[in-house]
Amino acid sequence: MSYVLITPMRNEAQYIEATIKGVAAQSVKPAKWVIVDDGSDDRGAEIVSRYIGQLDFLALVRLQREGGRTFGSKALAFNAGVRSLGRMPYSFIGNLDADIVLEPDYFRNILGMFAADPKLGLSGGMVFTKGENGYYSDDGTLDSVGGAVQLFRRECFEAVGGYLPLPYGGIDAAAEIMARMHGWSVRKSPSDRVWEQRRTGSAGGGPLTAAYRLGVRFHTLGYGNLFFLLRCAYRVGDKPFLLGSLGMLLGFVTARIRRVPVALPPEVVAYLRSEQRGKLKGGVSPLFRHGTSGKADRPTVALSSDAERQPGH
Repeated sequence: MSYVLITPMRNEAQYIEATIKGVAAQSVKPAKWVIVDDGSDDRGAEIVSRYIGQLDFLALVRLQREGGRTFGSKALAFNAGVRSLGRMPYSFIGNLDADIVLEPDYFRNILGMFAADPKLGLSGGMVFTKGENGYYSDDGTLDSVGGAVQLFRRECFEAVGGYLPLPYGGIDAAAEIMARMHGWSVRKSPSDRVWEQRRTGSAGGGPLTAAYRLGVRFHTLGYGNLFFLLRCAYRVGDKPFLLGSLGMLLGFVTARIRRVPVALPPEVVAYLRSEQRGKLKGGVSPLFRHGTSGKADRPTVALSSDAERQPGH
């Protein structure tokens, strides 16, 4: 059960070495790990190069481009890493963000889940993010896997066509929707924790700006109006209290009014909305307990002890 990893990296010199050490310590190591330097202007590529001679499975691909970090560029960098694999044989392929710290048995455990369920197409652990008061998680949905650690069965990955370069983000959500559409199951392993050293999207502005952009993203993924409205109402208590939900709703409505194009193919949107209608029939209470491609639809879990806050414990 060989697996390969792709890591898009842009200006991650502060974090990438810890990620490399985590992969190097895995009890089941990857057949290949391609780190794609996506036009960084820091020392990230230099740090990776130091380890290439020590880790025979590690490779570096360097891309040249101008501009800042975008969701579409991450997908393009990932796909460049996939192309670099050529015809190499492997059974599983995964994205690993450049700021993730892993426990030594992480991939052994995730591969064990695949071995136990031949219909499992996408899996990964629970992401805990470094905050001001230690590590916490809003990644508690069991039928959804954070994009930072998505691992695909190869047949599933090829069925969904890999990551789409979506202009407003949600590349991991789109992959989950299409995996389910093609008959694959998606399941998280809550007992396998990973440690994210910087919250996704934290470089893109304040919380209200992030909420507005998230609303636009949900529109471009094809969310139904009623489902999204109830989602905003359900999440009204999340920080920033009330304003976060209002910001998302404003982004969603504005995108609708401006006719921002929906990024996913019509058949994928139709499948997503059929899932949402099914959840609506189940009632409001369980509506957001399980993911429908929205990474924010998750309860927050805070770690209570100093030992638990440290990766590797």
